Amino acid sequence: MHTLDRLRRHINDVPPLLRALPEQELSWHLPGKWSRKQVLGHLIDSAINNLKRFTDAQFANGPYPIQSYNQDKLVSANGYQDLPLSHLLTLWSSLNIQICYVIEAMSTTTLSSPIQLPATTQAGDKTLQWLFDDYVLHMEHHLKTLI
Repeated sequence: MHTLDRLRRHINDVPPLLRALPEQELSWHLPGKWSRKQVLGHLIDSAINNLKRFTDAQFANGPYPIQSYNQDKLVSANGYQDLPLSHLLTLWSSLNIQICYVIEAMSTTTLSSPIQLPATTQAGDKTLQWLFDDYVLHMEHHLKTLI
């Protein structure tokens, strides 16, 4: 299945599955681990950062440098644990719908644009298409822990 189709399927399938869980299950976590709500918040942070990457990379002069972000601090700073599930799902869904629009509007040439990962010294080994595929794979990895 095409990556864009997988993302659209998740946008449709995930919200009702999470709404079916009791608040206690959504908020429970072991010390030092994220709750389901915090994992969803992490996916929101990932969507925010990747939407910016997908947008900005289209206009880069040369390989687009991917900047990392502090995942734990963002989850904490945004207070996802204490926010209503309805808000988290609306935000997650809206960001991912926008990502679908941005990716769908890109040409094959644009999706072939090189990116520069933070841990690599060799520019151009990865492309914008690879980044999008990796974004959805990362989401799927975390969705396994949510539902």
